[in-house]
Amino acid sequence: MSLKDPTSNLQPIDDDFGDSGADAAPRMYGPGYGGETMRPSFRYMLFVEHIDMCQNINKPTHYTTEYDTNNLVVRRGQEFIIRVTFSRLLTQQDDFQLEFLIGPNPSHNKGSLVVVTFNTRHGGPWSGRVINMEGPSAVLGITPSPNAIVGKFRTYVAILVGGEMQRTKRDQSTDLYLLFNAWCPEDPVFLPNEEERREYVLNDMGIIYQGNASTVTPRSWMYGQFEKGILDACIYILDSSRMPIFNRGNVIKLVRKGSAMINSQDDNGVLVGNWSNDYSMGTRPTAWTGSVKILLKYANTGVPVCFAQCWVFAGVFNTFLRCFGIPSRVITNFSSAHDNTGNLKTDLIFNMDGTPDRRNTRDSIWNYHCWNEVNMVRYDLPPGYGGWQVVDATPQETSDGHYRCGPASVNAIKKGLLCHPFDAGFVLLRLVNSDVVFLKRDKYGTLTPFKVDTTHVGQALYTKAVGSNAPVNVTQTYKYPEGELKPDEATMLRAEEFGCERDHSDVPAGQVCLLGADMKVEVAFQNHGNTPTSVERPLFLCCAAEKKVPLTVSAQEYMPRLSSQLSLHVVVTAQFGGQSVADSKCSLYFPKTCFHRSLWSLCLVLQVSDMPQVGQDMFVTVSFTNVLQIPLENVTVCLDGAGLTELRTHFYAIIPPQGSISWQETIRPRLSGVRVFIAILYCEALPYVSNLLNPLPLGLSSRTLKYEFGVLSILPDYYF
Repeated sequence: MSLKDPTSNLQPIDDDFGDSGADAAPRMYGPGYGGETMRPSFRYMLFVEHIDMCQNINKPTHYTTEYDTNNLVVRRGQEFIIRVTFSRLLTQQDDFQLEFLIGPNPSHNKGSLVVVTFNTRHGGPWSGRVINMEGPSAVLGITPSPNAIVGKFRTYVAILVGGEMQRTKRDQSTDLYLLFNAWCPEDPVFLPNEEERREYVLNDMGIIYQGNASTVTPRSWMYGQFEKGILDACIYILDSSRMPIFNRGNVIKLVRKGSAMINSQDDNGVLVGNWSNDYSMGTRPTAWTGSVKILLKYANTGVPVCFAQCWVFAGVFNTFLRCFGIPSRVITNFSSAHDNTGNLKTDLIFNMDGTPDRRNTRDSIWNYHCWNEVNMVRYDLPPGYGGWQVVDATPQETSDGHYRCGPASVNAIKKGLLCHPFDAGFVLLRLVNSDVVFLKRDKYGTLTPFKVDTTHVGQALYTKAVGSNAPVNVTQTYKYPEGELKPDEATMLRAEEFGCERDHSDVPAGQVCLLGADMKVEVAFQNHGNTPTSVERPLFLCCAAEKKVPLTVSAQEYMPRLSSQLSLHVVVTAQFGGQSVADSKCSLYFPKTCFHRSLWSLCLVLQVSDMPQVGQDMFVTVSFTNVLQIPLENVTVCLDGAGLTELRTHFYAIIPPQGSISWQETIRPRLSGVRVFIAILYCEALPYVSNLLNPLPLGLSSRTLKYEFGVLSILPDYYF
């Protein structure tokens, strides 16, 4: 990148052309204004009286009506119209053009200054036509090229007068935003299915799956890509990264830059990661309801926002992508490995007594990890490797010098083709197909493998279904079924051909619990020997026998040790004959919402009074009952909803056992259609409680809607 390449799209620019051209707008009032009499020379002069961006026509056809901005938002590769009213009727001798500029010091050869002509004279890469003439008004059609720069453009009308161009004055009301276009077959982000376009581009609410493979639980997330200020905030992120303006039409480069900028690891990006359970210097990751507050705070301050974990990085990145018109979705991988050595193995080291050696174990396994997928054509790869691509904004390892990941072809990952850019090997080795190797260190420091698990990592990958809140299992897009040994083994062998190591040693499900209750754990001991064996507890096992031992962990013991994920990992070790045995970690998971109502009775309930209608006040009541046997202190309750309200919060010093709270807010919806409220509650003892997402049938004839499922239909303002 040259030091002179423009990198700012939102920099205020008052005058693009200086004194190089006269104004094509009148410097005095036209006829009929103030009773002034036109001079003959002025009467025949051609100038622009008004520019109408025709937002009411353009926004619906470009699917941009929901963007809360005063300016026109359109998508590239698709025609939009502008009505230009001149001072008189146009003649054959009149020559004018439209000019669209982006960033400082725009130039033709960089694509940041685009000239659109309406006669036989050659213009720029965008095409133009005169659709209709209505007296002195010309209805003009402009079609941006399908690879045009994405961002905020300034609009001018230039008229050729006496051999020089006279341009309209700078007018911010005629600025327009240009986005990627999933409806345009020539755009690399084209998505042929209309239902998928509405889900992966237009849906401003989503579900991110958490938990583990046996207990998949939904978490609501407000993407809010259409909310006020979000489009400018996403452009500000690119400006902060100093990404050259002329590169912003390249979806691969824009996605890679976004992946790096959503985290702040090395470039002062949007979010600060924190996995320490100490969030005293910021907001705990479980407290966020969506992306809007995060992005606006970053755009207003320029300071990274504290704090985030993988689902927050993925949720904010998804907003960034959809805001620019790039089809995207959040993927959750259950049992996700972090292979620091990049050798197709996740090494878990144990001491002689069977306890985990945390000091020397560099690799780790997360109960889940979230990343994003984007849909695009990959012209830089062989045919067949376009479509969904993995991108990950959680800072883990560097790619070309920055903490980022992707885009990596999902199809290439499945086939083990690690040679294809970008970071396919990183995704395969760390997330999807890593072998888990259990190693024991003897008294001499030698490591010996005693167990290899080739199926634990990447047990299941889920995303939200198109058009519903149900989860969709997409595991088979990343890896072959475990029963199909030959294809999956071929993937791993192909990965080894690219220099990755595997372990070929010959060596010998989660449980759901009720939070606040004592935890029951059952340990099964098996004696595979030919002689009876005693195990320290004491426990006597006959040869070829199995015995199950129940253990109880009280709530007082485990509650202080719960992390923000409300899960525990248990390692069982036993001693016999001077030797030790250890079992792999067992995940004990506490569902976060009332999704598992028989096991978990904590849930926020929402009630809506009156029939919801755009522009009309409605009342929303959030209520909660603490059924635990412990008091909840310093409790925060949040209410949010895309197109409904900005984030609202309420604080309670204490909610005693069996105590209830109720909080009412007045809401005035902005957008019609099916809308979703997100309500969450959090405190130190209870990191996250929410309302359930699955919709119930809503009787709109009722004046009060019991609404714990968070979904309702908003009537348009012209309904009555």
